[in-house]
Amino acid sequence: MPFAQLVVGGPGSGKSTYCDGMHQFLGAIGRQCSVVNLDPANDQTNYDAAVDIRKLVTLEEIMSDDNLGPNGGVLYALEELEANFEWLEKSLKEIENDYILFDCPGQVELYTHHNSLRRIFLKLQKLGYRLVAVHLSDSFCLIQPSSYIANLILSLRAMLQLDLPHVNVMTKIDKIASYDKLPFNLEFYTEVHDLSYLLDYMEDGSKLSQKFSGLNKAISELVESFGLVNYEVLAVENKKSMMHLLQVIDRANGYVFGSAEGANDSIWQVAMRNGPGNMDVPDIQERWVDLKDEYDAKEREEEDAQAKTQQAAEDGVTLMGPQGDGYNPEADPDFGPMPTVTDSGVKVFRKK
Repeated sequence: MPFAQLVVGGPGSGKSTYCDGMHQFLGAIGRQCSVVNLDPANDQTNYDAAVDIRKLVTLEEIMSDDNLGPNGGVLYALEELEANFEWLEKSLKEIENDYILFDCPGQVELYTHHNSLRRIFLKLQKLGYRLVAVHLSDSFCLIQPSSYIANLILSLRAMLQLDLPHVNVMTKIDKIASYDKLPFNLEFYTEVHDLSYLLDYMEDGSKLSQKFSGLNKAISELVESFGLVNYEVLAVENKKSMMHLLQVIDRANGYVFGSAEGANDSIWQVAMRNGPGNMDVPDIQERWVDLKDEYDAKEREEEDAQAKTQQAAEDGVTLMGPQGDGYNPEADPDFGPMPTVTDSGVKVFRKK
């Protein structure tokens, strides 16, 4: 049973960067993965696309032949893909055993109003794919209450339109500490708490803000009434952040309950099977806002130590460790199974 992520989001939200980073991360933990490019305007990617819509149709050809603009051209291209779905089905058969990342276009109309992309996803489900929509949003929207509320509406509309297991993600969270200080902790934004607290920050005393105050309140109440939207956060270059998000996604599409990974799992594969980690929202606030520099330095030290340990193991060098001479790094719980204990000749007697 193939599994796939449908990576959607507005322009600049980091979809292609996410697909590249997730592709590398999945390869590192031993999961066979391929990326499918569904964006006819995306002619330069950091990843090697196993299937590329541009081999079927390109945005440049559509704009030239049909006299359409960029947005209309992308909509037409997805209609063309829907009409020629057999091409996509045939292409996917060559990678049918892989975990798939679908890199979707950035036009939000495609997953809020237009139906071609939704119908393509439904056809993929009929082929047996277990899908989850991963909706990316740039965390920059958090610094302005109006942008954040608009993003909530976009996320809610995408969830209702696509009608699939859905994970909303705030990307570039590692940059949030460099922006203006947020009036609330990250938990307020990720859990979408009482939005009425934001309304005061949208009032600047101008006639324009007074004019739209009722609309702002109505939109906030609408989002809260559905109770569907919440967010995960992601720093794509951070291993722990990627691991946590993948655990959430694996539970959303059912991968965690029956994956294609073999019995000889690596330490990362075992970690992925153990469910979401312990990084809750207050931890994220501390990691990415309050103590970001301290955490960055600590993780760099850990990565350097792991790199040295791995290099020493490859070179066959015995390292000194907490157990003294002969310490085997593979005996550490973070690296692998404990070795068989041998008799050291030392007898220990407990006093009664």
